[in-house]
Amino acid sequence: MIPRTVAGTGRQSVASFLSRVRKRTWIITGGAVALVLGGVAVYVFGFAIPGAQQGAEARSFEVTQAAEVQTLEQTVATSGTLTPLVNEDVDFAVSGTVTSVKVSEGDVVKKGATLATVDTLSLDAAVLQAKSTLASVSAQLSDARSSSSGSSADLAQISALAAQVEVAEAAVEDAEDAVDDATLKAPVAGTITSVGIEVGDSVGSSSTGGSSGSTGSTSSTSSSSSSSAAFTIVGTDSWSVDATVGESDLALIAVGDAVHLTTDDGTELEGEVTEVGMLPSTTSGAAEYPVTVSVDGTADGLFDGVAVDLEIVYESRDGVLTVPSAAVTTADDGTSTVTLVASDGTRTTATVEVGETVGTVTEIVSGLSEGDEVLVASFTPGEGNTGDTGQFPGGGEFPSDGEFPGGGDFPSGGDFPSGDQGGQMPGSNG
Repeated sequence: MIPRTVAGTGRQSVASFLSRVRKRTWIITGGAVALVLGGVAVYVFGFAIPGAQQGAEARSFEVTQAAEVQTLEQTVATSGTLTPLVNEDVDFAVSGTVTSVKVSEGDVVKKGATLATVDTLSLDAAVLQAKSTLASVSAQLSDARSSSSGSSADLAQISALAAQVEVAEAAVEDAEDAVDDATLKAPVAGTITSVGIEVGDSVGSSSTGGSSGSTGSTSSTSSSSSSSAAFTIVGTDSWSVDATVGESDLALIAVGDAVHLTTDDGTELEGEVTEVGMLPSTTSGAAEYPVTVSVDGTADGLFDGVAVDLEIVYESRDGVLTVPSAAVTTADDGTSTVTLVASDGTRTTATVEVGETVGTVTEIVSGLSEGDEVLVASFTPGEGNTGDTGQFPGGGEFPSDGEFPGGGDFPSGGDFPSGDQGGQMPGSNG
């Protein structure tokens, strides 16, 4: 075990050491920071700094990054759920007995694919009757024209018969359409999510009139008739997202704004705001306004109800010069500076004019050029067992002898683990 106190001037307790370190707040963007003490290594921004046991050759370490031009976006963050744009109930528009069902739940169909058929006996009879009526009135019209004397009465009769012919022609077209409607086809492409009929069921109305030409719901004619939609088709190629934004964000966004979307499994998509509601919902205690986003393109693995995070872009500027925000120091008087690092390691301080800060980067309006290397962070470890302490970024001593300063308790009790002994972590009971 490491003694609780270590002989020698300048040694300090663990509690004292941690107390001084805790007084400093570090905000480092762009990478993880890990400090591994005890002569192993120090990791800053994902780069390893040789530990104290490696001796005096590792005296300093710095992280630099070039100023770069990129697109700067201002966004409103929210979330919502995916909803398919295509979700249709499909039914027969004619009456009859189901003679075949061509698809099952889970099948993927193209637009125009045959879903089911009904018998056409009565429909065929309706076509014959309509054609017979058309033939009869057409003959009467022909005779009237042939025998007309040109009188007002004859001309009136001809006009009336001509109108009857038009009605009869329309009846034939409707009857023929009804025969076509006996074969139910998919009006859209998608996945069959439900099948509500089977062979032998009666569908449609009790009449055998012409087709309505729609896929609306129909009533049943017997106890064996389907009481729900014959089929439900959900599209997999077009999606929307329903989300909400707060009152303060409502004025920032508009229809047509680009949207970055990320599903809960990490899939990234693009979209566009298609609707912004003006009537708020206050169910959560604060006014929330509905926003609808259409999803561009398609992606595998999208399902109805999948959670999606959205970033609605209300401002986008190309060609913006940026540096990591951690590289910028702003004085009390508002002056901002960065440290330039030359290829030979020479450092100079440059005064810069900053613009907006977005995420982990800051806009540089003037004072830098693209490609200039700026200092993001620096670190100076100790020199093994020489007694030098080194410094944390921004000051504060760093242990130099490969061992954590001996002695002292963590806050809330517990000893610092050392050597081959397990020790106790802060606040632990062993």
